Amino acid sequence: MSGSGVWVFKNGVVRLVENGDAASGGEAVRRRKALVHTPSGQVVRSYAQLESELRALGWERYYEDPTLYQFHKRGSLDLISLPADFARFSAVHMYDIAIKNRDAFRVLDI
Repeated sequence: MSGSGVWVFKNGVVRLVENGDAASGGEAVRRRKALVHTPSGQVVRSYAQLESELRALGWERYYEDPTLYQFHKRGSLDLISLPADFARFSAVHMYDIAIKNRDAFRVLDI
């Protein structure tokens, strides 16, 4: 946070809007997030790609619930649960993967 911008009063709340956001009339600009496989530098663009990388890290896929992609790592309590539709793969899911695989994934603004 650079500390430069404008103060906006909206719905009884005052907040600092960064200069880059001020051009949008004070509305926060939604930045898209991307899950990046750190060793290769590749953005994850499909579940097939993600599954391949997770398997290489020791994660196993569960097939019990067709509405979810689920992965478990042997010897841990960790479980990764993702929506079956990749279009619903959100920043929350990306951070879950990155936190459980700190050396292999990062979440970046694109």
